[in-house]
Amino acid sequence: MDHTPTSIDQLPTPALVVEKSIFDRNVALMAEARPGAALRPHVKAFKSTSLAKQLVDAGHHRFCAATAGEIEGMVRAGLDSDLLLANEIIDYVRLGRLVDGGANITVAVDSEDVLNAVIDGGVRRVLIDVEVGLPRCGCDPEDAGRLAELARAEGLDVRGVMGYEGHLMMVPTQERRAEKVEAAMALLLRAHADVGGDIVSAGGTGTYAVNTWANEIQAGSYCLMDTQYATLEIPFEQALSVLSSVVSVSPKGWAVVDAGLKSFGMDHGNPTWPDGELRFCSDEHATLSVEPGQLRFGDRVRLQTAHVDPTIAKHERMWVVDGSEVIDQWPIDLRHW
Repeated sequence: MDHTPTSIDQLPTPALVVEKSIFDRNVALMAEARPGAALRPHVKAFKSTSLAKQLVDAGHHRFCAATAGEIEGMVRAGLDSDLLLANEIIDYVRLGRLVDGGANITVAVDSEDVLNAVIDGGVRRVLIDVEVGLPRCGCDPEDAGRLAELARAEGLDVRGVMGYEGHLMMVPTQERRAEKVEAAMALLLRAHADVGGDIVSAGGTGTYAVNTWANEIQAGSYCLMDTQYATLEIPFEQALSVLSSVVSVSPKGWAVVDAGLKSFGMDHGNPTWPDGELRFCSDEHATLSVEPGQLRFGDRVRLQTAHVDPTIAKHERMWVVDGSEVIDQWPIDLRHW
């Protein structure tokens, strides 16, 4: 007997739901702004090969990832025509096996230690990862050319440079954000002059419209969105929410739903309830302020996350909906490392 839910009322909660019409608009807007190779969608944001295939249909065939596990999953799904591991890891042997099997994989390199690990692991294509202001991975711009020479001397294909201006994603005004991004990209372009190669890779959802210096943008959150990115003047809307059920209603003016800390990434703050105030989250629950009669036991409530990436990593699938109708499900098959 088929027990596949056809309505959101049949979904076990908490559940991730994606409003398909909003998702489609977001994807179309980005495809118009950054068509084809001008966008390298970052799978760390959504961790689903089913969703990635929707982006392929929109014309995006190159992807980047944050973990070896994400790369492995993309290869299993046949989405390996041009994959970039957009940060450094320890175990490149896992990726070398995929390269031996025919996968097209490029990795970021920011030091001789990483370069040696890449060579030992059997990966043959690299970008030089350059620090452009975010204190995370990346070499000094002045060292990028030297690393590129070392890589080429070992027979590696140096495809270009990468620099992530993640510290600028939430600069509040577009004018100020563009100004700061220009300064960060000046560092990356200086490195690129020494490194060579066809690729200048950077950016994300917050800077996709103002970063005119990179020739590919690594955005991912745009297709689902979260409430932090929604504070910016970008055109994408909230497609993702966590569906929850009301499990308790107090006459003192609050209701409790069954989605809490274990259902949301909380590093960017509490989730949002569009129809009122969310007071606080506990392990399995969230408490909402309500008017008399506003919610009843068993009602379904959609809450919006402040940070899409870690929220998705807590769930096994996304339910694709058209209003109250469930029309598809996308397994979150790129979780873990």
